[in-house]
Amino acid sequence: MFPFCAVATLSALAVLSVGQSITPLTTSQIDYFTPYTYYASTAFCDPAEVLAWHCGANCEANPNFHSVASGGDGDIVQYWYVGYDSILDTVITAHQGTNISNLLPILTDLDLVLVPLALDTERFPGLDSSIKVHDGFKDAQARASADVLAAVQAAMSTYESTSVTIVGHSLGAAISLIDSVYLPLHLPSGTTFKTIAYGLPRVGNQAFADYVDADLHLIHINNKEDPIPTLPPIFLGYVHPSGEVHIEDSGVWVACPGQDNASTECIVGDVPTIFQWNEANHDGPYNGITIQCSSS
Repeated sequence: MFPFCAVATLSALAVLSVGQSITPLTTSQIDYFTPYTYYASTAFCDPAEVLAWHCGANCEANPNFHSVASGGDGDIVQYWYVGYDSILDTVITAHQGTNISNLLPILTDLDLVLVPLALDTERFPGLDSSIKVHDGFKDAQARASADVLAAVQAAMSTYESTSVTIVGHSLGAAISLIDSVYLPLHLPSGTTFKTIAYGLPRVGNQAFADYVDADLHLIHINNKEDPIPTLPPIFLGYVHPSGEVHIEDSGVWVACPGQDNASTECIVGDVPTIFQWNEANHDGPYNGITIQCSSS
């Protein structure tokens, strides 16, 4: 029998890659994301608790996870962890986000700088110099990149896995997306990757978005009138890659084709100005799950 998780995976990804119409997700497609939502939420917990896989409801939701490494201080270096899920049969890499009150001032600063990833030839060898990202996001990803890579390599070796799934919320989503460019440049060519991001800000320019569309497998989920996915603004040269899933006020999840889809059913059209912002939507709920550490 074809595994249920594989069927759900194919269904969830297919709706994002075919056709040009905005398409509601089915209940099974929405439920497919649940373990990954918990993984993104777990990244907000203390690294020691995560390494022991003793972090309350988030860890209990994914009992088949085997921790390999964790790190970060939650200040200079966002928390991160790596391990293996034996049911999903994939290495999980997750990055902590940050409080929306800390992130909004950064994303609304009109002095935002886009920098080429290719300037770091050791981490991004062979990347075209036209591919640019937010300099703060690039620096945040760089601080843990060597440790994350080593942990992913260890997990792949220990569990004989050729699949890597990268998740994150908010700032953690931005770090995870840059990780999704970085890791394939340093792992075996047969490795498969997918990235599931929540409350993802715009990370890079048009060339970056085009690279993500051509070379990565990204789904980015945004909730109602969350302001973070609308920032940094398009007029500063920032562009979202394809793969958007928008949770409407009604609770319906819809797949929005293309980059920065302007339909009112998608985040760009639903939140056109600051007057539609609702910061309370940033942490969810995503199918009933609020992104937060629940270890207490």
